[in-house]
Amino acid sequence: MTVQDSQTKTIHEFLAENPDVDVTETHRQLYGILGELKDCVMAEIPGLEPQTASAGLDYWANQKPNADTGEMETTFEGSMQTWTGPHAEHVAHSWIGNRKASILDMNLQVFLSQETDVPHLVMVFGTIPQIFYYSELVARRDIRVDVDYLTKYYDAENEAFLKLRGDNHFEWSVSHGTYMRALNGPNAHSYTAKLGSEAEVIPILREAANARFNTWLGWWKEGMKNPLPESGRNELMERDHLLRRYGYELDPMNKISENFLGIPRVKELLDVRVGREQIRQAEAAAGIDTLSIPPVAYQDA
Repeated sequence: MTVQDSQTKTIHEFLAENPDVDVTETHRQLYGILGELKDCVMAEIPGLEPQTASAGLDYWANQKPNADTGEMETTFEGSMQTWTGPHAEHVAHSWIGNRKASILDMNLQVFLSQETDVPHLVMVFGTIPQIFYYSELVARRDIRVDVDYLTKYYDAENEAFLKLRGDNHFEWSVSHGTYMRALNGPNAHSYTAKLGSEAEVIPILREAANARFNTWLGWWKEGMKNPLPESGRNELMERDHLLRRYGYELDPMNKISENFLGIPRVKELLDVRVGREQIRQAEAAAGIDTLSIPPVAYQDA
């Protein structure tokens, strides 16, 4: 009999083992880390304004009657806040899941404007109910051939990556979505930590997340000293927008959300999370159109 390695378990398998764990306190701590970093983004990157698409989504909840008692209960809940500005096209700070039933997905993403080609920042915490951590510096160039770009941004993070990768508190987590693996750069973090290890691992993750954020923010500040020439920005925008769409639309977490909310509601939330209206406006001004490319089908986890 073959035993499933925990590094390749699906989210569904983790949840099936521990489906009803109250992760409220873990949510408070992990989302608190992301909230502090979001506040830093708002303080350091000027001109960010709320997107109208996320209005009213500061907190939402899906409820249905309990099968035994008939009382209304929350099955899925979350928060979605998004911003746009001249230096960061799309900032998203959100969470979705059920704090009483093991599953949470918490996010902070900063997709920069085309003034620089500094990597975008993606940071995710989750509970399945084991702690999950994913962090990516999304390359704006093809680092397989642009060695200068690789050296500039990824060599600088190499030591920090290897330190966390070698920490035995964590196990590597492999996405079953091939696009999500294709999106991973050389310094992507994708880990789980055992249920019950929160007191040990959350301080480690706080330190790692803050260090990565501060490094990234320093890159952005340095990049803004010498903005990219106007020529070539539209091409970079097209690539940025497709990466942004696919990174959201091909996330295996979408399938879990569909089970609770249905495909139409998940599509509505994804449109906000992607920032489709911001993309539409920016591309109309630039005379390009990536939204006409057919939407990508969701993938199972």
